[in-house]
Amino acid sequence: MKRPGRNLELLRAIGTCRWAFVGIALLSCVLNVLFLTGSFYMLEVYDRVLPSGSVPTLVGLAMIVAVLYVFQGLIDAIRGRLLARVGTAVDAQLNGRTLQALTRLPLMTAGVDSTQPSRDLDTIRNFLASPAPTALFDLPWIPFYLVICFAFHPAIGWAATVGGLILVVIALFTEILSRKPVETAYVLGRQRSTLSDTFRRNAEVLRAMGMEGRLGQTWTSINDQLASAQQRSADLNAALGSTSKVTRMMLQSAVLTVGAYLVIDGLATGGIIIASSILSARALAPVELAIGQWRSFISARTSWQRLSGILQHLPVAAEPLDLPRPSRQLSVENLSVAPPSGRLPIVRDASFRAKAGDGIGIIGQSASGKSSLVRAIVGAWAPLHGAVRLDGASIDQWSPDRLGVHVGYLPQELQLFPGTVAQNIARFDPTATPEEIVEAATAAGVHEMIVRLPDGYETTTGESGLGLSVGQRQRIGLARALFRKPFLVVLDEPNSNLDADGEVALTNALAGVRLRGGIVIVVAHRPSALVAMNLVLMMANGRVQAFGDKDDILGRVLAPVPAASAVADGRPSPQQIRQNPQAESA
Repeated sequence: MKRPGRNLELLRAIGTCRWAFVGIALLSCVLNVLFLTGSFYMLEVYDRVLPSGSVPTLVGLAMIVAVLYVFQGLIDAIRGRLLARVGTAVDAQLNGRTLQALTRLPLMTAGVDSTQPSRDLDTIRNFLASPAPTALFDLPWIPFYLVICFAFHPAIGWAATVGGLILVVIALFTEILSRKPVETAYVLGRQRSTLSDTFRRNAEVLRAMGMEGRLGQTWTSINDQLASAQQRSADLNAALGSTSKVTRMMLQSAVLTVGAYLVIDGLATGGIIIASSILSARALAPVELAIGQWRSFISARTSWQRLSGILQHLPVAAEPLDLPRPSRQLSVENLSVAPPSGRLPIVRDASFRAKAGDGIGIIGQSASGKSSLVRAIVGAWAPLHGAVRLDGASIDQWSPDRLGVHVGYLPQELQLFPGTVAQNIARFDPTATPEEIVEAATAAGVHEMIVRLPDGYETTTGESGLGLSVGQRQRIGLARALFRKPFLVVLDEPNSNLDADGEVALTNALAGVRLRGGIVIVVAHRPSALVAMNLVLMMANGRVQAFGDKDDILGRVLAPVPAASAVADGRPSPQQIRQNPQAESA
């Protein structure tokens, strides 16, 4: 097994830009030669123009230098644009994989922040487009400048070399001291982001129950710790950055001093004083830039390692052969299910079969494993062992996109996506026709409700269906589950927020699926959801306790209870429930 962080996918994405990096390296070569313009210009002015007093020579040199500076600016701009495009290209290579991480990680690992890969990719892209990488291309040219300094005079070369070593030591201290504050800030930032998102989604509860102030103290505590960590990191970077600048200025002055001493001794010319000062500053500029951008280096490196590990945890699956549309049966074979990243099964060795036209009602007490079972049936959760098969083929033989065509799913906690009602019903399929959308809405008995909305099918739902009641969202979710007549329709407590009209529409919709030869599975706490079912599966403690004909199973489960007992504990009797399903909520 590969170690985390050793995934080669990011390297391959960077590798697709190798010719761009070759071009950037060549541009850096030309640019670093052009960086000599200023120092050699000063050398010529002091050693040639001033002693000769030749104005034409000065004008000629000035014109040449102006042209070289223009080329220097153009090449520097082109190099920056190339780096920005490398960042964009890497993002284009990996954004599909980060989207997979966004949608699949919560189904594989509990408590994971699935939005982090997207932020990590943004960090890498922004780093590549920043000035920081230019330091990496300029660092190899430091010896080139130092050799020229030694050519002027060994004393000047050694002064520049010592200054460079000091800056390297500062860079090492920057790496050692910056790592911990940056990592701490990341952890605290993630905690604050998670808490903020929780507050946003539960704003009504916070306000109605007076919890805003109390929970706000938790948010304030984390925010204060984050601000403190960021301040320590900023203070450290400011201190080390200032130290590097002061060191470079002191080095420039030291080179001037050495040059002046050599001129006094007659070992160098006046032009060498200025030229060597400019050259030594240019030699150490990449080190100074790297120190100033060190926090960006650390963030990019951390994001690289984290994203690489996540992509390793989420390997690219081969596209399976497209199987025929299922039409005959569903079989669940010795299925055991655990939550994402869990090892203790919630559902153990569940087995049952259903043929086309069957409707299965799953009943049982809370926490008996009903929802976990249907999550595995639709492929949302991977089983620990066992299999779910459609027409004999395990569902993992379909890609998720292709399997979704044959499955309709209404989860217990329904979410609509930002968009229109029509887009949500059509599962955001751009090829969906108006006829297919209306057909699904009609099958769910929600067409009349939709056309009464302010903009009908073009009504914008907003985040999580904001603007619609819970019952309206649930009925639109049912239409989404029925879109394009999937073979397997799985509904988890589909009537939990429905009124009487909604219950009737639900029953008709389920009967319609069975009539067209589909299979329906309904998780139900209210017996009214079982009206259109012909089979019942009862669960308890994560195991299938009974499976068979509805009347037979319900006859055993809903055994008569003495009326006195029902009256004594204030609950309706099973007979009352069968006569009036609404009595269950009493």
